[in-house]
Amino acid sequence: MKRISLLVSLTMLFIACSGGAKRSDAITLDAGIERKIDSVMAGMTLEEKVGQMTQLALDVIGEGGNVYYSHEPFRINHAMLDTVIGTYKVGSILNTSNNRARTTEVWEEIVRTIQQRALQEIGIPVLYGIDSNHGTTYTAGGTLFPQAIGMAATFNVELMEEGSRISAYETRASNIPWTFNPTMDLGRDARWPRQWESYGEDAYLNARMAVASVKGFQGSDRNRVGSHSVAACVKHYMGYGVPVSGKDRTPATISESDLREKYFEPFRASIVEGGALSLMANSGIVNGVSTHADYRLLTEWVKEDLNFDGVIVSDWADVQNLLSRDRIAASYKEAVKMGINAGIDLVMEPYNTAFCPTLVQLVNEGAVSMNRINDAVRRVLRLKYRLGLFEKPYWSALEYPDFGCAESEAIAKAAADESITLLKNDEGILPLPGNARILVAGSNAHSMRTLNGGWSYSWQGEKVEEFAQDYNTIYEALQKKFGADNVRYEPGVTYKMDGSYDEENEPEISRAVAAARSVDYIVLCLGENSYCETPGNLDELTLSENQTRLALALQETGKPVILVLNEGRPRLIREIEPGAQAVLQLYLPGNFGGDALADILAGDVNPSGKLPYTYPKYEQGLITYDHKPSQNIDGRMEGAYDYGAQTSVQYPFGYGLSYTTFRYDNLTVSQKEFAPGELLTVTVEVTNSGTVAGKETVMLFSSDLVASLSPDVRRLRAFQKVMLEPGETKTVTMPLPANDLAFVNAQGRWTLEEGEFMLQVGTQVETIRCKETKVWDTPSR
Repeated sequence: MKRISLLVSLTMLFIACSGGAKRSDAITLDAGIERKIDSVMAGMTLEEKVGQMTQLALDVIGEGGNVYYSHEPFRINHAMLDTVIGTYKVGSILNTSNNRARTTEVWEEIVRTIQQRALQEIGIPVLYGIDSNHGTTYTAGGTLFPQAIGMAATFNVELMEEGSRISAYETRASNIPWTFNPTMDLGRDARWPRQWESYGEDAYLNARMAVASVKGFQGSDRNRVGSHSVAACVKHYMGYGVPVSGKDRTPATISESDLREKYFEPFRASIVEGGALSLMANSGIVNGVSTHADYRLLTEWVKEDLNFDGVIVSDWADVQNLLSRDRIAASYKEAVKMGINAGIDLVMEPYNTAFCPTLVQLVNEGAVSMNRINDAVRRVLRLKYRLGLFEKPYWSALEYPDFGCAESEAIAKAAADESITLLKNDEGILPLPGNARILVAGSNAHSMRTLNGGWSYSWQGEKVEEFAQDYNTIYEALQKKFGADNVRYEPGVTYKMDGSYDEENEPEISRAVAAARSVDYIVLCLGENSYCETPGNLDELTLSENQTRLALALQETGKPVILVLNEGRPRLIREIEPGAQAVLQLYLPGNFGGDALADILAGDVNPSGKLPYTYPKYEQGLITYDHKPSQNIDGRMEGAYDYGAQTSVQYPFGYGLSYTTFRYDNLTVSQKEFAPGELLTVTVEVTNSGTVAGKETVMLFSSDLVASLSPDVRRLRAFQKVMLEPGETKTVTMPLPANDLAFVNAQGRWTLEEGEFMLQVGTQVETIRCKETKVWDTPSR
């Protein structure tokens, strides 16, 4: 894989964006593909075109049961396949059957059977899609990486791209050319049950990780996606991750400036810079408008403003939900009209074949134009051509000998190593001595399910133990690292694995306390069981009462407690954190999380993860690092109304300790005064001032000191991860386009105002000044 330095890659992007041209103009169509599409569409009936806009779930064509589940072992019901392909001309299938991972051999048989029937019927291959969310979610034996929140904690875009490249290869090995990933919803509310699927709270970090992931999935040529690559689908456009209630698929309220400046930016970057070939719409409601019916966001902002030539796909049954949930349509027919006219090209209507005749009727009545149909079908066919499906609609799994190979697993282990974040290490208690006697306790101490989380062999992750038996839980990994005789296991609290994710068995805290008497250290593993989407909603962000009681009881033994957090979102720990000598955040590290933690506890790996979100301390104190000055007043006001808005957090965004120390010196900026459109260069010296080799993420923050809209207190503008030997110094160079300092004003326009900005890297601070104001007339700056 080519590794281009941050300076070179961003400088090239800056050059491409300069001169007043919109970067989206660089997205070009392949004339040869367009001619082929013209030829195919010329011979298609309206029913065949509508079929290309339809996506059904695999279980619809499975034998036995009903459309919601199939008999095992899975076999295709050929009569139903004839109905789906022959009658309705369906052009896309998604998902696995019975919510279960399949082998590459089974996938090969499934896809080959579907494709042969489609080619026989209309000569157009089916587009198969799947959620490969941290590896091959639904393929047994594949490589599973840390979930997205853990990958964000690495702050390593090269590792992100490589992980997506491996995931793409293994998804293709499953005969599937399209993944519904990456997830780019900003995770700015700790209550949200899909926090762990995001790259955290920051727009810039999300954008950089998303671009790297898209490139890893798709390769370098978006018009000719290679046989080892897949099409990416960036989701869920947009604002899905900040529902007012904190609960999944409930409404969000977002200011117009934040919508453009923060929530839109990762999607813009993934399309314009990454070349993403498809986009999935938000299931929810933003500012009172259902996104699946939002012409402005879907058609104007994406298709028109970005010249997006890919496919916009609905989320699961969300056109139907315009009727049944959002109640903005009086009938299913009206819901279909709304979704299609808003800009949805491919409707994920998983079980409902009524979509096809409904849309045909709408076209015949003139409620949906043939131009809209032809545009959607062209986009779907374009994606199929770009994926090479007309030339090779299915293939042999034997063509992918590196599926689940040791080299890929080594990358997954490295990602887990770099994701784990050391949050506390009082008196340097870590790393532990090699002869340490350890009690491993807690609900997450001996579970592969909790290490992986949702989207792991099944939707909710409840089948992980069946498929991940060859990997090590935390307890097993510590046994292998420190010796079986030195490591005891007494959980004290366990999950009710056949219940909901938050159900626990009757605790046995006294057993864990008794076991602590004969050890030197307690590794206490707490957090969450696996969940995904709406089933993961919660009413209380604090750790469970049983887990809290266990922690306090073990702390009272006087033995040093190393608190290990294995959780999809940051659960509140303020009651138990003071009594822990060390705290590590594992997030959801995947199948190699236990091994990675063992290496860090033993000192064989130096932790380098950084928090990609602000870890809250109080449920009523949820805040992000880029908040407004009024949310963080120092001191108090004078006079009768003596109030402040100081918000206390457990740990700040970007925080993470190491077994070594780093010193920052000599921050310089290429020019102290600048104009819009110019490129600044920021350099800083970073020294490993400790005694252990380590990796440090160098982060560049900016603060707009005065602005016409109250500015964010700080914003991340660049980062770079470097490896330093003890005593080694490196000069880190980061480009800073002046236009990146702009904000979106109250009229929705990008604005860079005259005035001062403070730049900060580590402990180093520098002030620069913009010489003039510029307001952009275009949606992109």
